[in-house]
Amino acid sequence: MSARQICRCGVAVALLAVASYISVPFGPVPFTLQTLVLALLPVALGGRDALVAVALYLLLGAAGLPVFSGMSGGAGHLLGPTGGYLWGFFVGTALDALVLRLRAIPEPVRGVAGAALLLLTSYVCGTIQLMTVMGMGVEAALAAAVIPFVIPDVVKMLVGVSVGYRVRRALSVSAMDLA
Repeated sequence: MSARQICRCGVAVALLAVASYISVPFGPVPFTLQTLVLALLPVALGGRDALVAVALYLLLGAAGLPVFSGMSGGAGHLLGPTGGYLWGFFVGTALDALVLRLRAIPEPVRGVAGAALLLLTSYVCGTIQLMTVMGMGVEAALAAAVIPFVIPDVVKMLVGVSVGYRVRRALSVSAMDLA
């Protein structure tokens, strides 16, 4: 990685941490701005660097740094009721990166499709872990931790993708440089 990529990944980790600080308790899963930043990162940085940033964010949080929602940290968060959403961020970012590499699809469609896949992956991983840890049924888990978030998360994803393209233009990075 170049010094520029390392700096951009560091800023991305900081953005994720700040986005998680903006947290409104809402049942077992808090409302945060993490999904906005997660949608922005692959478009702005490219898939590989976005994946590195999300991995670093999760490692820092697991090590106990207060980067998760509510200014908290620790490995327990990755194993607790909302940990699946955090794991889903990583898996979803990897899938988003793959979608962004599909040159047969127009670029703006790739950005939105990748973000949608990231969100869906986070919901699936998060719901499964929430059900497992809390002993909830699928209907209760979806009602508590997915359905209330769908519309705000879709809006945040669309804003994140749009801002991601603007950031990429401001950084003068071409789509080919991000592949």
